[in-house]
Amino acid sequence: MTNNNFQSTEPYKGVRDFYPEDMAIFRYITEIMRATSESFGYEEYNASVLEPSELYRGKSGDEIVNEQTYTFKDRGDREVTLRPEMTPTVARMVAAKRKQIPLPVRWYSIPNLFRYEQPQRGRLREHWQLNCDLFGGKDIEAEVEIISLAYELMRAYGLQDKDFIIRINSRKIMNFIINDYLRLPDDIGRKIARIIDKKTKLSDDEFKKSVTEAIGEKDEILLALLESKNFDEFVSHLPKNAELEDAIKEVKAVIESLEQLGVTNAIFDQTLMRGFDYYTGMVFEVFDTNPKNRRALFGGGRYDKLLESFGVESLPAVGFGMGDVTIRDVLEVRGLLPKYKNPACLAICIADPIGIPYANDLAQKVRRDGVNVIVDVTKRKLGDQIKSADKNGIPYVVCIGEDEVKSGTLKVKKLASGIETIIADEKLSAFVKEK
Repeated sequence: MTNNNFQSTEPYKGVRDFYPEDMAIFRYITEIMRATSESFGYEEYNASVLEPSELYRGKSGDEIVNEQTYTFKDRGDREVTLRPEMTPTVARMVAAKRKQIPLPVRWYSIPNLFRYEQPQRGRLREHWQLNCDLFGGKDIEAEVEIISLAYELMRAYGLQDKDFIIRINSRKIMNFIINDYLRLPDDIGRKIARIIDKKTKLSDDEFKKSVTEAIGEKDEILLALLESKNFDEFVSHLPKNAELEDAIKEVKAVIESLEQLGVTNAIFDQTLMRGFDYYTGMVFEVFDTNPKNRRALFGGGRYDKLLESFGVESLPAVGFGMGDVTIRDVLEVRGLLPKYKNPACLAICIADPIGIPYANDLAQKVRRDGVNVIVDVTKRKLGDQIKSADKNGIPYVVCIGEDEVKSGTLKVKKLASGIETIIADEKLSAFVKEK
């Protein structure tokens, strides 16, 4: 008879349970994030997962707040949102101490973020994301640094240059095309920007149809630009304009500077938009070239005006966000996930209850020597204890009974080979460390 009153063992849709093996991978991913960010001198910060909903309206875009967030009223009738991204939060924090914080600001964080959307490969309703932001750098050196940091992260995970490309574009260029060249109304401009942003997810026919439906007879001009084979062809379709020329020079200068640093897989891509409304200049995206996982992995860009909404003087800023889910997919597809290793390297098994106090004392001593050890507390048969240690991937076992308590002499068994070594108990830590 089935009892229908039991709770489900499944997690909430779109989020994950982290079993020890998953947690080990998560720690590996985030430890590389921390180490690489700090190698560039970035300092770690954090903030609450709850923010006033107004923080995201007009910054991330109303579409994100209305359709993709967990937003609710608290008991004080205030509208609150579980953070869908971190950039508005870090902008708020920097704005709060605009005059006190020495510039430039190099900060990073690895927060958990929430989006109410359809779960799919590489995209869940909750994920963790490395955010790196540089405030106070107004010239292209800031873009070069932040893109170099993104590049070094990919290399730190074991990827080669051929495994990914860095797509670069400028919102200055795209805004000029939409607003000044095509002279599209604001609502149509925002619509076409979203269509361009989704180009890689649409077939050629679907994309062309969407463009034509959005802007009508001007579609030929835009499609000619978006279908250009290279940067020079793209530029040849544009009118002469001083501000546009400066934006084009910026893109060229960033790519050339990256090449001088050995980053040769950065390319111009006029179809790259990035979805957030706050981007003001250069945008970039890291794209996986593996046929099994061809997709955008993460990206970012320049957002120089975000602080103004907090009533403080603007501050040039550039940054990016790298999610843990897409990076895990990249590592899995390429066989780069680390193999799970139990943190304990020694199991103390109990052959006779009389040995429990001695076993616990021995465990404390070796722990203080820096050796990770477990004491089997189940009182199962000795053979079952040893099997359990082996199944859990613990390489060494010591069995404690009356003889070991009296003599202080131990038999250390290496489970992989079955070889036993007899040593005095005071030498146990050194023996296990040595091996």
